[in-house]
Amino acid sequence: MEENKKKPEGKIAEGSKIVGAICKDRDCVTHGHLKARGRIFKGVVVSKFPKRIAIEFERMIYFRKYERYAKNKTKVHARLSDCMEDSINIGDLVLVQECRPLSKIIHFTVIGKADSNKNEGSEE
Repeated sequence: MEENKKKPEGKIAEGSKIVGAICKDRDCVTHGHLKARGRIFKGVVVSKFPKRIAIEFERMIYFRKYERYAKNKTKVHARLSDCMEDSINIGDLVLVQECRPLSKIIHFTVIGKADSNKNEGSEE
């Protein structure tokens, strides 16, 4: 008698990294039906809520009148799926990508952790 061979549950690979457990969240980018499209930003997690995080990143704005640059901080709320909830904490550097509006303030979703050795800022 052969034993029932099951695929290893609970782990998926993103690139070469193991991300986390397979979730049953329908608004998960990797396991659900949510499609992420548009701009990608990299930022530091400022606060964490159930199923949501707030990230903050700095960007440089040029003022033509004064011929100078100024730093400006932007705060974005992003959907945090169940499979990534344990691995992402306050202070981590994460990647978020634009998606359809999920609520009044959530228009982005977390797609993974970013490498902390690279420069902070936004990617396009």
